[in-house]
Amino acid sequence: MLRKFLVLAVFLLPFSAAAFDLEFVAASPEIYAEPHDLVLSPDGRYLYVADNGNDRIAVLDPKTLELLGTFGEGEVGAPHDAAFDARGRLLVADTDNSRITIYAVNGPKGKLVGELTGSISRPEGVAVHPNGRVYATGASSGNIEAFENGKPVAEADGLSSPHDVAVASDGTIWIADASNDRLVQMTEDLKVLRTVGGDAFDFNGPRYLDFDNQGRLYVADKYTHQIKVLAPDTSLILTLGGSGKGPGKFDRPEGVAIDGKNVWFSDTYNDRIVRYRIIE
Repeated sequence: MLRKFLVLAVFLLPFSAAAFDLEFVAASPEIYAEPHDLVLSPDGRYLYVADNGNDRIAVLDPKTLELLGTFGEGEVGAPHDAAFDARGRLLVADTDNSRITIYAVNGPKGKLVGELTGSISRPEGVAVHPNGRVYATGASSGNIEAFENGKPVAEADGLSSPHDVAVASDGTIWIADASNDRLVQMTEDLKVLRTVGGDAFDFNGPRYLDFDNQGRLYVADKYTHQIKVLAPDTSLILTLGGSGKGPGKFDRPEGVAIDGKNVWFSDTYNDRIVRYRIIE
């Protein structure tokens, strides 16, 4: 089972893209307000969605996409991302308040128990590393910051409206450098290893990321209205989408979550969550 703080991927092995595809399964009612990134609970029973325009966290049944509850009203403003730490707490990129809020969760309920603040302004991405560090991106400050034991310990700038941050199994950090239309791979200490972008990918505002258990990287590419899937060697192997609302269509998608063969996307400006299945 995959979570944002632990991704099973082997980047040095050869990869075959044969017979790989994504099949539409279901869509939620259009009851959300520009939902952004989403994450499964560690036990896989709940899907937590940063319901941006409603200033809350929405909690869904991941199979039926039924809304089970909400929390965070009056506490978070325009939340963009969420990730679980090793203690099972939910960390939320509380964008309007320029902080990371920490929730103790019990199913569809959450209690605010802490926060992280530093040099990030309007954070839009958050992830937890197996080493315990929390990484957060500042969309307005153009940086990424690492926290350890609640304190900032490392920082890198030079990014432009960075959104998601995800951790690979080799410990490297992957960032959706949205306004630079690229992905950036960094070390745990935030040194740049490489960038992924250019004509071969045609990224236009990449937002949120997740890995499947074969090491494929899924990118919600907002302004192409597409989901782009990269092999472990970062070659582009699948493009899903185009502007619209039917199966295989999106309106500026932003969120991605994966568990086994199940994949969830935030079809952000269609105000809904959609579920797909990996076919291979």
